[in-house]
Amino acid sequence: MAKKADKTRARLPRGFVDRHASDIRAVDEMCAKIREVYERYGFDPVETPIFEYTDALGKFLPDQDRPNEGVFSVQDDDEQWLSLRYDLTAPLARHVAENFNDIQLPYRTYRAGYVFRNEKPGPGRFRQFMQFDADTVGAPGVAADAEMCMMMADVMEALGIARGDYVIRVNNRKVLDGVMEAIGVTDEAQKLTVLRAIDKLDKFGPEGVKLLLGEGRWDGGKEGEGDFTKGAGLDEANAQIVLDYVDGKTDQLDNETFQAGVSELAQIENLCRAAGYDESRITIDPSVVRGLEYYTGPVFEAELTAEIPNEKGEIVRFGSVGGGGRYDGLVSRFRGQPVPATGFSIGVSRLATALKNLGKLGQDGVLPPVLVTVMDGDTEAMAKYQQFTQALRAAGIRAEMYQGNWKKFGNQLKYADRRGSPLAIIQGADERANGEVQIKDLIEGKKLSAEIESNEEWREARVAQLTVSEDELVETVHKMLAAQAGGAA
Repeated sequence: MAKKADKTRARLPRGFVDRHASDIRAVDEMCAKIREVYERYGFDPVETPIFEYTDALGKFLPDQDRPNEGVFSVQDDDEQWLSLRYDLTAPLARHVAENFNDIQLPYRTYRAGYVFRNEKPGPGRFRQFMQFDADTVGAPGVAADAEMCMMMADVMEALGIARGDYVIRVNNRKVLDGVMEAIGVTDEAQKLTVLRAIDKLDKFGPEGVKLLLGEGRWDGGKEGEGDFTKGAGLDEANAQIVLDYVDGKTDQLDNETFQAGVSELAQIENLCRAAGYDESRITIDPSVVRGLEYYTGPVFEAELTAEIPNEKGEIVRFGSVGGGGRYDGLVSRFRGQPVPATGFSIGVSRLATALKNLGKLGQDGVLPPVLVTVMDGDTEAMAKYQQFTQALRAAGIRAEMYQGNWKKFGNQLKYADRRGSPLAIIQGADERANGEVQIKDLIEGKKLSAEIESNEEWREARVAQLTVSEDELVETVHKMLAAQAGGAA
């Protein structure tokens, strides 16, 4: 018995997804609306490659013999390490630094693209996903940060998200650093633990944050239940200072860092209010903690506050769909001189999911193509079918000529049905001799077939199919498609 040939098993890599037509079109639709807002604000597009030299990606990368922790890396033929970009901000910083003398500052730019994380995948957590960023490089004032917040609010509304269903939350790393000074935390690891505790306010509430600021917290809420998360080790007095700050009870701490942050937040708030963005759209929120690695000033987060059904139909709050802040040190890494910058990043895939579940995206599906069927396979007939197909396309109508086994005509109509084709174009030898073509209304035909009970009725119900001259084909198809669209409305 002959050994069966080995086959390569078709399998998708973990943490990656295939995208299908409806998803691609929905995201394209969303990105077009985001792009229109960015362009209206005077931002221009730029594109950087998906690979960067690993050392250019940022200080968050660990120093290892093979630097692929958190990123996907390969070694070039000159033994230099290259990594797939982890975000869109670090590549922009490299681009600005490399082209500094040719770039007009302030440099206002946007870009969309895939980023890659070499992390353990999980539900809703992918290794490849799309971001859509906007950044201003070379503007030191908080007016640029306020503009980012206003632009994000405009993006939310351009996408059909109603006021009250989103909020742009704003904080400042200087305020957070001032709190660290006030409680005497200088160790970077302890500082990160405090900041991560603050970031869990929405999830665990004040009591949970208090535990994380102290000795730690059990996932189950009681000792011995679930996993234990080690806390920041603050004493009760210092933990209370942090809790008072998060609760908005502390607006005066006696250090310059804190006061500088508070002053900047007040300026942002004044600018936003003067431009007509009230607290329901852009709000100061002391619990916002973002980008522990490189943000240096104001930080902001776009949050969906509406209750939205997820893929399982469960009502959830999606929370953050984008964020950003000021990162004055990132370009400076390459230049050795201060280069202020601020920016915002939208999580495209996450936001698209929320919009689809809200019914705000992908509702206007692209019309499937009109199918030009093949009745005869001789050269003259095939030339006619191709001519019809191209005439429809030239008139802006999606059309395709059947490319399968044409000898079984029933299979062509089954194919049209699976494709959702609105019309089928049919020309046999008799029609061709008379310079005519039949147009079958597949949408109306499906309705009629559900209503008609006998063959006699079917033969009499010819409204679903009509014969026109070849010259009238395009005009008639236009009218029939318009009638279908009107009937669907």
